[in-house]
Amino acid sequence: MEENQNMNQQNPPGPPPGPPPNQPPSGNVSPNRTIMLILSYLGILAIIPLLVEQDDPEVQWHAKHGIILVVSWIVISIALSILALFPVIGAIIGCGGFGLLWLAALAVHIMCIIKALNGERFRVPFITDFADQWK
Repeated sequence: MEENQNMNQQNPPGPPPGPPPNQPPSGNVSPNRTIMLILSYLGILAIIPLLVEQDDPEVQWHAKHGIILVVSWIVISIALSILALFPVIGAIIGCGGFGLLWLAALAVHIMCIIKALNGERFRVPFITDFADQWK
């Protein structure tokens, strides 16, 4: 008997069973969720998850965020195009302004996709705040 008591003291019970970490929230999760999260950050294709997955608040948030990101890149591109009309500023922008903008947009969209697939949100200052106000 003493041996059984010593064995119980040496091997404490493990942690209680629970859901594994980094799992999507319970409930009705669409089998297309991964595809919809990726589409959320592929430009105008963000409209698809916005219309199709109306019952999934996480997909809706990412779709709205993706649309606001695309619109903001378009606005910035237009502003740079207008500034490029001026001789000195145009030369500076022509030397790399649009290339840097494109690389920055690509990097932000890739980070957003990675975070979305991991169940997280990538918050972009001002843009995310604007997307959060969209109901």
